[in-house]
Parts: sequence; structure tokens; C-alpha cells
Amino acid sequence: MQTIDPPSVGLNVRPTPPSLRLLALGDSLVYGFGDPVGGGWVERLRRQWMMPGAPNHALYNLGVRGDGVWQVARRLEDEFRNRGELRNRVPDLIILSVGVNDSPRLARLDGKNLTEFEGFEIGIADLLDRSQRLCPVIFVGMVPVNEAKMPFLNCLYYNHADQHRYKEATRLACEKRQIPYLDLFDLWMSRGVAWCQTQLTEDGLHPNVVGYQTLLQDILNWDALQHWIR
Repeated sequence: MQTIDPPSVGLNVRPTPPSLRLLALGDSLVYGFGDPVGGGWVERLRRQWMMPGAPNHALYNLGVRGDGVWQVARRLEDEFRNRGELRNRVPDLIILSVGVNDSPRLARLDGKNLTEFEGFEIGIADLLDRSQRLCPVIFVGMVPVNEAKMPFLNCLYYNHADQHRYKEATRLACEKRQIPYLDLFDLWMSRGVAWCQTQLTEDGLHPNVVGYQTLLQDILNWDALQHWIR
């Protein structure tokens, strides 16, 4: 009896890369407020993956303006469980970005932080632990504000000193759990305060169109993200 060998795969034929399901979960930096052209870095990245010939990754924007660490933690599991695709497959990666809205001083420059620091440390540890139990996690840090434009909404005094304190707590919590952390605050500050101000809207808090373009490029240059999407 004659047997027919299956056709061999040519050496130049590249296998189709697996499509990923990614959640970007956080505050207005995820939501993209301030970018009426591209919709923010998450939306800009999502659109790249919708082009013909691009990877078929699905990226869900789950940013809510004004959210702090406890608000994001409250909706974590529901957001994760309700983003399954392809026979109820759960997401492959969570991209977290939160913390700036916990840091401002209330009503005056020396007022209390919106989320007191010890409570923030507890909250960020809880959020990271619960996220890691669901799937792998990476963390995108906050960008520096324009202090000269404060107070935001006539009552919130964001400032670099508190931003640095809260982002360091987040960075160390991520380091302890071996979660990749992109330190955008230090990266942007290394380019100069004057440069940072050109990347922000008039409110001094949110990136502008150019700022989100910069933000996307910084995130795409991050090895931790490239590990997943390359």
C-alpha cells in the first residue's frame, strides 16, 4: 500500500503568531484624556494592531478618569472576567497604570494627601497581588505634572515630591513581586522640566497630543512590553 507523506512546511513560511488579549487598567492616563486626535497611548496602540498584516492582538481600554488605587482594585476581577474571547478565553496580560490620583494634596499645598500614604501602600500591594493571581502583570508609571498649573479643579495640589514618593512605593512593590515597572516619572524628568511642560495640556496634569505620542513611543521601547508583543 502506498503511503503519502504530508507536505513539508517551507523554511521561509513563518507561523502565525498567537493573538493576545491585553487589559490596560487604570486612570485617565490609560483612558487617554487630553488626546482628541489619537485617543491616548492605549487607543493609538490598539489602532496599530487593527491594520492589515499587523498582529491580531486585542487591547481593551479600561481607564476611568479620576480613579485611584482602591477604585481600580474594586473593578479588577469583573473587568478581567468579562473580557474573555475565543471560547471564553481569559486575558493574557494586565497592564496597570494608577497612583497619580492618590497623591495630590487637598485644598492647600500642605493639606492631606487624597489617599494617605500608608493606605496607598496597602492598596497597591493588594492590587498587585490580586492581579498576579489572575495573569501576568506589567505596570506603567505616572508622568510628572506641571506644578505651576496647580491646583487642579481648584482644590487638588499635585506636586513632584508627592508624585515621586507614591511612584517609588509602587516601583518597590512591583520589584518585590518581580513585576516589570516603567518609571515614566524619572524618564520624563531626565529630559528636563521645561520639556515635560511641552508634553502636557493646559490643565498641567494630562498629556497632550504630542505627550501621548511620546508616551506611546516610550512604552513601545520598553522591553517588558516587547517581550509580549514582539
